[in-house]
Amino acid sequence: MRSVERTLAVLRAFSAEQPELTLTEVARASGLDRAGARRILLALVELGYVRHEQRRFALTPQVLEFGHAYLSNRSLPQIAEPHLRRLAAEVREMTALAVLEDTEIRYVAQVPSPKLLGVEIPVGTRLPAHATSMGKVLLAAVAPERLEAGLRAAELPALTPHTVSSRGELLAELATIRKQGYVVADDELEEGLRGVAVPVHDADGRVCAAANVSLDVHSSTEEGVRREIVPLLARTAARIEADLQLKPRRR
Repeated sequence: MRSVERTLAVLRAFSAEQPELTLTEVARASGLDRAGARRILLALVELGYVRHEQRRFALTPQVLEFGHAYLSNRSLPQIAEPHLRRLAAEVREMTALAVLEDTEIRYVAQVPSPKLLGVEIPVGTRLPAHATSMGKVLLAAVAPERLEAGLRAAELPALTPHTVSSRGELLAELATIRKQGYVVADDELEEGLRGVAVPVHDADGRVCAAANVSLDVHSSTEEGVRREIVPLLARTAARIEADLQLKPRRR
């Protein structure tokens, strides 16, 4: 058990900030003496998990084998949830993930706001896509000819006085969303509710879901949301996408 702990300590010494380390730096970061750190590093080099060039050590892509086995058996919601939880803690608002089903979205993951009173929409909930931030992001990713055909046959109820329920207006808004890569939707699903959403791409680069933050429309300005929330949300989507890249594709 002790040798396993020492090996893991050596592997954890490497990070995005310090991808290459000398023997002395590895020993210091892992809490081992130089001789012990050297024995473990040379064993990892021989096994192919570490490379050694010009007195510096670095991890090799082979270490991804450990994460691959874990991620290969996890679903999209399971992959996304830790990242949504981290985002919820950062912004102190509800975060969620949804997929498109015809002209509705279905919530597949949700992390409630850390606040005592906050928005909460249960997993499995279906909502009209045209009235939600995640729905608009997902509709914007649909091929224009399919989108127009689908909207011709769909009802677009006005859930509030601010809901975009005109097909022409919705198509114009979706074209803008397609270019800018995110959406801020105010008062459309429910008055007083602001939704911010970005797309999530699968390993083939297709939009497979949308990630979102829901907050009180009066809690910040729209400019503040664009400046602060959208970048955090985009980084969260990128982390989910990075994990999806490690999940093996079905053949």
